[in-house]
Amino acid sequence: MLSSLLQIKHNEAMEPDMRIHLPVSVAEGKIKKRYETIPTATLHPNKDEIEYLRRLVIHRDSAILVLNKPPKVPTKGHLPVHNSMDVLAAAALSYGNEEGPKLVHRLDRESSGLLLMGRTKESFTRLHWLFTNLNLAKTTSQTWNAACEAYMQRYWALVIGTPKEREGIISAPISKVLLDDGKAERVILAHPSGIDGAQEAITAYRVMGPTINGCSWIELRPLTGRKHQLRVHCAEALGTPIVGDYKYGWFVHQRWKQNPQPDFEPFTGEPYKLRRPEGMEIQKGSALSKVPLLHLHCREMVIPNIAKFLSSTGEWHENGASWSKEKPNLLRFIAPMPAHMKISWNIMSSYLV
Repeated sequence: MLSSLLQIKHNEAMEPDMRIHLPVSVAEGKIKKRYETIPTATLHPNKDEIEYLRRLVIHRDSAILVLNKPPKVPTKGHLPVHNSMDVLAAAALSYGNEEGPKLVHRLDRESSGLLLMGRTKESFTRLHWLFTNLNLAKTTSQTWNAACEAYMQRYWALVIGTPKEREGIISAPISKVLLDDGKAERVILAHPSGIDGAQEAITAYRVMGPTINGCSWIELRPLTGRKHQLRVHCAEALGTPIVGDYKYGWFVHQRWKQNPQPDFEPFTGEPYKLRRPEGMEIQKGSALSKVPLLHLHCREMVIPNIAKFLSSTGEWHENGASWSKEKPNLLRFIAPMPAHMKISWNIMSSYLV
């Protein structure tokens, strides 16, 4: 038995024949803390957790799952990230399949909205091609190709300020830079020379109403799928960072909160006083709170009805299976906004057009 305990520093090297003794409870506790994948620290979620996850599902068929992802939940897990949507779905949303669903695309951790998952290898592969590059997804089938060309995503965002033009197309390539000795990553507008690994990034946008409390609601439609594309285009290309996006709009947030701007009625020009609901809970995370959550939500999605083209055995039918002729070629989904965005929306909704 050891007569005393010595504190070992992380940078000390072990000598031959040295031993480290840890109580079992300490060792197991640290492993669980680091590698925990779902709230119960097990790959078998309990009944309440499964019910919660299944309430997020807004569509399920033989080929896909569509969920309404809540904010602050990462979509893709890795060693430092726990409780991610891919791990949770694999554990609780297999619905009898041998393998759980796989992510077709991703949403940022702090954003919310429609998240598409493939339930079979074939559906995942073809839809992933569609989200990556339209031409990759096309086949010899005119029916399938027409459905692919109708693919679309629409996001709603609350931004600080208002774009100079009411609508338009942002075509601004972006690139990634490493910070803090490679420990952090940031996306920026690419240098015009294009020598910094620039990626094409295109976003269509439309302003949905007037500026109230220094903010505007806008609709965003990404025509390419780059990481942080919408956030960087809003902050750097339009000059109107998304409310709650402190990574790309920290200084603008500081000015916005410290120097609130007066608002005016859009029709009469009279000063407008923002209605402020009473109570802290009702304002939590909204544009009225001191630290708003990110106001970026994937609200609408139109995709090909891939279940119409796939048999239960995974066989591909170019013009749709004979038993699925009555099924539509397209599927359209709309996801309600999370609570903090609903509050902000309700405050400003009387003047949205």
